[in-house]
Amino acid sequence: MSPFTLMMLTKRRSILLLLAFLLVQPCILHLSHSSNNFTDQSALIAFKSEISSHPNDTIFSASNWSTTANFCEWFGVSCSRRRQRVTALNLSYVDLHGTISPHIGNLSFQVSLDLRNNSFSGSLPHEIGNLHRLRELWLSNNLLEGNNLPGTLPVDLCRHCPNLQGLYISNNKFSGKLPSQFNNCRELLELSLSYNMFDGSISKGFGSLKKVELLYLGGNNLIGNIPPIISNLSMLQQFGAESNNIKGSVPSDLWRLHNLKKLHIFYNDLTGTIPQNIFNITSLQLLDLMGNSLSGNLSLDTRIPCPNLRRLLLDDNNISSRIPSYLLNCSNLVLVDLSTNLLSGPIPRSLGNLKYLKYLALGDNQLTEESGHQEHSFLTSLTSCTSLELLDISTNPLNITIPETIGNFSASLKIISAGQSQIKGQIPMGIGSLKNLTWLDLSYNNLSGNLPSTLGGLEELQRLHLRDNNIGGNIPEEICQLIKLGELFLSNNKISGSIPNCIGNLNLLQILNLSYNKLTSSIPLNVWNLENLLFLDLSSNSLYGSLSPNMKKLRAIVYLNLSHNQITGKVPSIIGAFESLGNLDLSKNSFQGDIPDSFGQLKGMDLLDLSNNNLSGAIPKSLEALRFLKYLNLSFNKLSGEIPSGGPFANFKAKSFLGNEALCGNSIFGVPPCTSPSSKGARMKQLLLKYIIPSMASIIIFAMLVIMLRRHPQYNMQIPSSLFTLPTVDWRMISYQELCRGTNNFCESNLLGIGGFGTVYKGILSDGTTVAVKVLNLHLEDAFKSFDAECKVLRALRHRNLVKVISVCSSPKFKALVLHYLSNYSLEKWLYSHNYCLNLVQRVGIMVDVTSALDYLHNGQLESVVHCDLKPTNILLDEDMVAHVGDFGIAKILAENKYATQTRTIGTIGYIAPGLHEITSIHLISWLIS
Repeated sequence: MSPFTLMMLTKRRSILLLLAFLLVQPCILHLSHSSNNFTDQSALIAFKSEISSHPNDTIFSASNWSTTANFCEWFGVSCSRRRQRVTALNLSYVDLHGTISPHIGNLSFQVSLDLRNNSFSGSLPHEIGNLHRLRELWLSNNLLEGNNLPGTLPVDLCRHCPNLQGLYISNNKFSGKLPSQFNNCRELLELSLSYNMFDGSISKGFGSLKKVELLYLGGNNLIGNIPPIISNLSMLQQFGAESNNIKGSVPSDLWRLHNLKKLHIFYNDLTGTIPQNIFNITSLQLLDLMGNSLSGNLSLDTRIPCPNLRRLLLDDNNISSRIPSYLLNCSNLVLVDLSTNLLSGPIPRSLGNLKYLKYLALGDNQLTEESGHQEHSFLTSLTSCTSLELLDISTNPLNITIPETIGNFSASLKIISAGQSQIKGQIPMGIGSLKNLTWLDLSYNNLSGNLPSTLGGLEELQRLHLRDNNIGGNIPEEICQLIKLGELFLSNNKISGSIPNCIGNLNLLQILNLSYNKLTSSIPLNVWNLENLLFLDLSSNSLYGSLSPNMKKLRAIVYLNLSHNQITGKVPSIIGAFESLGNLDLSKNSFQGDIPDSFGQLKGMDLLDLSNNNLSGAIPKSLEALRFLKYLNLSFNKLSGEIPSGGPFANFKAKSFLGNEALCGNSIFGVPPCTSPSSKGARMKQLLLKYIIPSMASIIIFAMLVIMLRRHPQYNMQIPSSLFTLPTVDWRMISYQELCRGTNNFCESNLLGIGGFGTVYKGILSDGTTVAVKVLNLHLEDAFKSFDAECKVLRALRHRNLVKVISVCSSPKFKALVLHYLSNYSLEKWLYSHNYCLNLVQRVGIMVDVTSALDYLHNGQLESVVHCDLKPTNILLDEDMVAHVGDFGIAKILAENKYATQTRTIGTIGYIAPGLHEITSIHLISWLIS
């Protein structure tokens, strides 16, 4: 073969090979693309497989994330146009649960991964470091945990992902130390590690983030100081290190951050003063240093510019100075909070020049009003702030009146908080012009006058707090126009008249407090229509009438207090259906009848006070079911029968049941044990011996006495007082310490009873003498007068039928009488208790003893003594059943040849007949035969 022919054959082979290569090349590229696409699809399917639940079923439905469709069309997936590779995966805000699959690292063309605001848990896979093209990683607001970040991430992440510009992992559960080196994160613009569980200090390594614009480290457990290196981050626009344990001072070099817009360092332990030059950062828009321990003065330099400052929060510190005048230069201020500091001096009227101001909080300082006419007050100047929404001037010694110009405030004003600010005068009528006001708090001031009817014009009002003032007059009917009202506090005022019937129209009312006023009416039935009511306090008024049996069931109410009124009638059983009720106080009224058995249904009850009423019958055993009951007071009623001992009753003492002489039960309740007759015959025998025979015998004796008196008019029943007069004795000196020891520090277990002016305890002196110690309640208005009266009377009296005084113990803060202890208690217990019984001889003996004591008081002294409060509770019996008259707290000494006049009832109503200075023998006989 010739060379030419050989050359031609070689050339043809080359051409054929070239043509074959050109024909095969598209197939090779197709196979390559298919392989790469298959890798991305497999990675996505593997990612989906580790998602345990997804409430939004449409995300991974048949039409999405299915192999029948191109994965580039799946929900949240973005692909490059030419290569059809996944470049971004955005599944944020779709409430996904599960873990992040390591296969996510196979999406090698991915630039952005956004999984924020889901519920991913577990640790962060290291395979994310394989995403070399990654620029943004959003994992905020999940449940991710572990301490990977100090190791491979983000240090190694930046090494493997050199283009990373944004790393957001805030609001997770990452722990451990913060990274100390960021040398490879030279492109990082935004780094958010906030609200995790990182500890340690802010290292100098953060100074390597030369391009960083946003750095958030707040909400961790960081300690140490803010390093000066932060001031070298010249591109920094936002810095947050709030809610940590950072100490030290605010770095003075922060002024070098010329691009800084937002600075959040609130809720730390920063001390020292606020650097003045921080206000020279002209780009600064937000400065939040609240909740630290910063002190010192704010600069008063009027040259400080702060032209872009919009929000200034310095509250809850210890800053002491006047309000700085340079605030006027901050003409764009929207929010100013200087509350809870030590600021003093007047509130400048020039604040009214801040035309964009929406929020002004100056509460809890020592600020005052500038001198001058009220027409030019700072309140009047603030009417120029046409965008004002909140004004807080509470807890300052302002000593101002509210000007009528308050009606000219911004139509957008929603909240006025001015409690405890020494505001006086009346609430002006112009206040009704604030149509958008939602909260008005003028509590704890010196406001007077009446409630203005214009309050009805506050159409959007939700909270009206006017408690603890001197407001009088009636509650205006116009208040019922506040249909959005949820809280109404008018307590501790001088409001009189009635509760408006229309108050039941306030359907959204949750809190109604009218306590400690002078209201005189019945409780309107419409009050019980307030289905959303949580808190109702009408205590300490003069409300009367009965509670209607037609009350509606209030399912939501938690607190109900009607105490210290004049309410009568039965306690409605419907109250037992108030299923959320935890506090019920009906004390000091005139309720009658039984305690409703339905109260046992109040499972959440922790306080029940029914004391000082006229309730009768037995204590319902159903109350044993109230296992959360911590306080119970049924004292001073007419209850009878056995006290339940189960459930919470095991925790109560005698104090809960005082003044109910017919109660019996466990000795811990301070009552006698209950008796149970074995048969009907035994009960009849007991009834015959206890009531019928003594009553008949008493009637016969009474008749005989009347006959004797009629037949022998000259007969004188006086018993010579000298027979019973005792010689004078020396008073024993008894110290307060001895009384404390003898009564076990006036322990409740030593309590004998509670009277009008004091409490009586059983005690044992150092020599072994058993005594009764009457301790005066010096908080009561007439307690001192009662003590002086009793001492004055008893110092000259000596008689076997008077309670013997052993000594007194007196100081400005403590006053007590030490009396002879009489073991058989009072005559009232023997007359009105089912467990005690007097026979005929004992009754006649007591009659003679008391008569002898009265004769001695009236005729046995140079100056007659009128007891003024003789009743069975003040007649005490010793171990031999000898009667002794006691309690001379309101006794009167009548001077010789003078007559006392009585213009009002003295003592206990019901025991002393009108017009008589002392009880007669007929009253005494009626006690003993009744």
